Amino acid sequence: MKKFVFTLGTTAILSAGFVGAASASTSGTYEVQKGDTLWKIAQNHNVSVDELKDANNLTSTLIYPNQTLNLSSIKEIVHTVKRGDTLWSIGQHYGVTVEEIKEWNGLTSDLVFPGEQFKIKTAQAAQSQTASAPVAKAAPQAQQPQTAQAQQEQAAQEQTQKEQEQQQQQQAAQQQQQQSQQQASGKSMTVEATAYTANCAGCSGTTATGVNLKSNPNQRVIAVDPSVIPLGSKVYVEGYGQAVAADTGGAIKGNRIDVFVSSDSAAQDWGRRSVKITVID
Repeated sequence: MKKFVFTLGTTAILSAGFVGAASASTSGTYEVQKGDTLWKIAQNHNVSVDELKDANNLTSTLIYPNQTLNLSSIKEIVHTVKRGDTLWSIGQHYGVTVEEIKEWNGLTSDLVFPGEQFKIKTAQAAQSQTASAPVAKAAPQAQQPQTAQAQQEQAAQEQTQKEQEQQQQQQAAQQQQQQSQQQASGKSMTVEATAYTANCAGCSGTTATGVNLKSNPNQRVIAVDPSVIPLGSKVYVEGYGQAVAADTGGAIKGNRIDVFVSSDSAAQDWGRRSVKITVID
């Protein structure tokens, strides 16, 4: 929101809410060929291994030639961004990661704006199983009598699948570690803090997350850099008390915050100071 700051101005950015319009992307079924792996099939059909497993009720990545895989229950959701949305909240809603949403939509930034539409891929198990399910179970029995060569090929296939699974797990673990490190770095830090009020001429009085400060002048709100402190976090600010990270600002970058106060005189009294903050959650 636009606001008057005595020592630092903050301009709010509206974020986005959930209204998603679903459209199915149906590819039918696929018969497994010799040498196929789930990873290869997923790449060829522009879906993930987990989506294939979910769509076919598979508990492992092991597949067999002539096995029929169901692709018809893999859905592509078109999500329309509304105020209050973030990539993180959209991902939580659909059970996907921020990186997946960025990859599916060619995004290079975490910023979203009302009215934008994003493709979300999600696997939904069919309510009634097709004939492919019995085939998937019967296939291992049909493959029991194997020659030594066939056994070697299957062993090689299983090894390749294990390596691919390990690689995917390592990548997921690295992403999780990076996210954890970013969150951990915000748990306790010293920041430069200024103050602002919603009573300036032309100020909307509404924060980036939709809080109306003019209607709630006693609300404890701070403006933050979302890459350092996620919006929606509860933060204890030394000399200010517990607040909600509910606003952003063009000049609020890195370890800087802007605390909301109800009057011009309070903003003047606060001035510019270094304070210790603790991110509660």
